[in-house]
Amino acid sequence: MEKQLLRKIHLLVLFFIIALVASGITAFPLVTELDILTSLLGIDGSLPPTAYSGLKYWIATVNEGLIHTSQQYPFILYGTDWLAFAHIVIAVAFIGLYREPVRNKWLIYFGMIACAGILPLALICGAVRGIPFYWQLIDCSFGIFGLIPLYLLHIYVRKLEQI
Repeated sequence: MEKQLLRKIHLLVLFFIIALVASGITAFPLVTELDILTSLLGIDGSLPPTAYSGLKYWIATVNEGLIHTSQQYPFILYGTDWLAFAHIVIAVAFIGLYREPVRNKWLIYFGMIACAGILPLALICGAVRGIPFYWQLIDCSFGIFGLIPLYLLHIYVRKLEQI
């Protein structure tokens, strides 16, 4: 029983670590990623964003802003480099939960608080920054989906603690 529980805990923690690292790494090549996305969606960069509607309009607007920012003010993108780094550092912290789940169960609650904090951040800052509401909901989903493995970890670590 204990061995199976530890295996479940290890797999969930590894999943969470990999998700954090992947999320972090994708914050580095934003210009390239948006270039690929616009190409996949059939968005022509030579046309103004107003040539599109809905999601295509939003992606074209973000792409245009990112291109201008990277060309004229590349230091602004340094902020997303720090965002990426923060994701990776947080992922490294979860190695402690992998190694000693009961002793480091506080990391689960830290992660849950961070995931819950995504919702007000996305909804408040998103509204202030003019992010479309549907995109704010996509951002909120990261917090909601992050809570799922953390809640399962909470249950499994409590069971392990009782053994």
